[in-house]
Amino acid sequence: MAMLGGAAVDWPLAARAQVTGRPRLIGVLSSQSESDPEPRSWIEAFSTRLQELGWKDGDNIRIAYRWAEGQDSRLPLLAKELVGLQPDVLLGAATSASTALRQYTLAIPIVFAQVADPVAAGLVTNLARPEGNLTGFTSFEFSIGGKWLQLLKECAPAVARVIVVFDPENRVWPEYLRSIEAAAPSLGMRLTPASVHGDTEIERAFDEVAKEPNGAAIVLPSVVTVRRREKLIALAVQYRLPAMYPYSFFVVGGGLMSYGIDVPDLYRRAASYADRILKGEKPAGMPVQQPTKLVLAINLKTATALGVTVPPILIATADQVIE
Repeated sequence: MAMLGGAAVDWPLAARAQVTGRPRLIGVLSSQSESDPEPRSWIEAFSTRLQELGWKDGDNIRIAYRWAEGQDSRLPLLAKELVGLQPDVLLGAATSASTALRQYTLAIPIVFAQVADPVAAGLVTNLARPEGNLTGFTSFEFSIGGKWLQLLKECAPAVARVIVVFDPENRVWPEYLRSIEAAAPSLGMRLTPASVHGDTEIERAFDEVAKEPNGAAIVLPSVVTVRRREKLIALAVQYRLPAMYPYSFFVVGGGLMSYGIDVPDLYRRAASYADRILKGEKPAGMPVQQPTKLVLAINLKTATALGVTVPPILIATADQVIE
């Protein structure tokens, strides 16, 4: 009996499902808010891709969702709840959610998405062979910071002073800042890091940079800046500051320009990994993958409002132009 019990633990997930006939269970943990349509669309891209691969929620799978509503302090409790459900696979949406899940299980497979540096975060030991119960998809390479500054200068050549807006709770912000600082001297830029938690600090930062001419802003990716994107966009327009954002939905919402990953694509690819795990593969042998697509978006209507004339060559190379 002991031997049979031990063997059952080691059965592949697909074999167990075949024997029990139960729907497979997927747990999803996000640090974002369910009421925010943008992060919700990322999770919907995950579930839609699963359905395309033959996994239909309510039929052969069930998906349990937990949202931290932008409060990382809630993640440990939510992660514990999900792990307690004994799902077949977990999705960690971004670094903080993935780290919380890992604290409660070293056995249940975890697929992560939007993690800047999974090795530094302690999620995996090696990108090529994760060697544990986690694998997934990274977000930005830190070197993109220099590209953000370069594109901002190309779009608005007069810019000389740039505030770099960041969330101090996001552990990787110094890496982005170092990349931006390395590019600044050759572009004749002066940088001012601006730590923000909420609207008051955001307003103070933009008010400060607007006191002198030729100012601009770069907004770093984080839960805080995504949640406060309407305020960030409105202040940039109010103070007529050219601004670079990390995601194209900032530009759709009225921001000047962005250069970054196709976020829904990451979640679609994460679904493909979840599919493979549900069919019996182990995360340890599935390499962590980097983004395959970067999107340059420009809002010409906003450029006009800011008094910025976007160079034709930049418009021609953009993947998304809003007129």
